[in-house]
Amino acid sequence: MIRNGLIITILIAILATSQLAPAQAAANQAPTKTPIQHFVVLLQENHSFDNYFGTYPGADGFPPGLKIPVDPKKPEAGFVEPWHLGNVTITDLSHNAATFREQYNNGEMNGFVAALDRRKQNGRQALGYYNGEDIPYYWNLADHYVLFDRFFSSARDGSFANHFYWIAGAPPVTEQNEDLAAKLTTVPTIFDSLEKAGISWKFYVQNYDPSINYRNLETAGNRASQIIWVPLLNFDRFIDDPNLASHIVDLSQYYVDLRQGTLPAVSYIAPSGASEHPPGSLISGQRFVKTLLQELMRSSAWESSAFLLAYDDWGGWYDHVSPPQVDKYGYGLRVPALLVSPYAKRGYIDGTTLDFTSMLKFIEENWGIAPLAERDRQANNILSAFDFKQAPRQPEFLPFERETVKAASQDPSKVIYTGYGIAFSLSVLAIGLAHFRTRKAKKQKRDEVSK
Repeated sequence: MIRNGLIITILIAILATSQLAPAQAAANQAPTKTPIQHFVVLLQENHSFDNYFGTYPGADGFPPGLKIPVDPKKPEAGFVEPWHLGNVTITDLSHNAATFREQYNNGEMNGFVAALDRRKQNGRQALGYYNGEDIPYYWNLADHYVLFDRFFSSARDGSFANHFYWIAGAPPVTEQNEDLAAKLTTVPTIFDSLEKAGISWKFYVQNYDPSINYRNLETAGNRASQIIWVPLLNFDRFIDDPNLASHIVDLSQYYVDLRQGTLPAVSYIAPSGASEHPPGSLISGQRFVKTLLQELMRSSAWESSAFLLAYDDWGGWYDHVSPPQVDKYGYGLRVPALLVSPYAKRGYIDGTTLDFTSMLKFIEENWGIAPLAERDRQANNILSAFDFKQAPRQPEFLPFERETVKAASQDPSKVIYTGYGIAFSLSVLAIGLAHFRTRKAKKQKRDEVSK
């Protein structure tokens, strides 16, 4: 009896402990100005808005009759129209600052083909686009949640500069061209602010290798991109301080945190093999994002979460919108961006002018911390994408196959009530028919008796 009682006591203790972790995590959440207590952001790689959503219904996509000159200085050289890529093999297009300047062409937005041709690349590829058959999961997300069609990259440059804006609201360069590591000792990041305020955070890295940082860049080989996509690995303090370094973890910890109810307030995610960086697989990228989202939806964090997916730069692809020039560094071209949250507006296309520092803006205003730099201080917030008056929406585990537009845009309640109406009408018809047959049978019987 004593032994059985001890076993029961141990089991109760284990059960209590397993239930306590999520409760403690919820109790320890820092106060927020909105219902969002868990903000998760992911930057995929190298696609423009028009490349992914240029033909999405209702979005600011390709203008009718669009034609881009092969060479703006030689109209006789011909033009290239947007064309569907489908399964065409693609290459990684040039997307540095010099390429941007030529493609942007002082706001004319007509140098895309010529800039790549001059670099011995296929300039025609820049006008290629994908549609709902190629990236069905993303188009399904846009149908059910929020698609931003004025979300710009922060820098007129590639991954490195844009990832710095993502974490610090400032470019990683100076007029004096100082040594980067020395300069970064005085550059604050959003994670410094969160740490100071006692707000939980983690930087989840797919296939993370803690031994790779800026100090061994030459020996990193094909893993050197980790230093670009995880800019904290260029800061001495985030490498050497055990506490700060402990916040940079492998992506596998994200799933552990979701299961244990310990997802931090702010989560940054950096991809690796599933980044969609050309010529990477769009299918593996979508499956990667779907897994991240569905595990979030299954967790206790879902009802107080927001997941923002964006792309770090345009990747050399065409986009027709001339980006606002807020300073000498940016904005760069538009990139795809989606918001998934139980408080996200349904099937909403948000035209607010945003960039990566808008993510910082949301964090700063939601958790009450100061701006890092002029960019995030002046940036627009993403709040227009939320409806906090609505009850938190239940998770929607969307299919990997493309839904039809009609099904995606239809109000589920109307489908239900229509079904009820049809069923009710059929019931009334059946009752009426039965009543008619009964009266007819009785009449026939009376007629037979009278005869």
